[in-house]
Amino acid sequence: MSIDHKVIRRQKLRWRIRTKIHGSAQKPRLSVFRSNKDIYAQLIDDNTGTTMASVNSRQKDLASNTGTKVEKSMLVGKAIAQKAKDLGIETCVFDRGGYLYHGRVKAVADGAREGGLNF
Repeated sequence: MSIDHKVIRRQKLRWRIRTKIHGSAQKPRLSVFRSNKDIYAQLIDDNTGTTMASVNSRQKDLASNTGTKVEKSMLVGKAIAQKAKDLGIETCVFDRGGYLYHGRVKAVADGAREGGLNF
């Protein structure tokens, strides 16, 4: 069984980031997970360990849109911002999940900012 060093490196980065950021009910953590095909975003309250809202690019209303993965990521960011507004949340802490802040991860952040979330 081979070890995927890329995954191990990302996990170490992720743990290092998570020691510095923390989400609460008033200011949740916006966590991003990027797979090869799709992208997922969650608003997490770390005090209780619960997910307050989640959006992904596989949902029917978002998957029907055609376009590049970056464009779909922007839509995911706007959708998570809308769900946050419905919950009465205006600010959050962005958790890039060990990924570099560019491309699809940046598109989620930009979409959330356009939707009205403040980081």
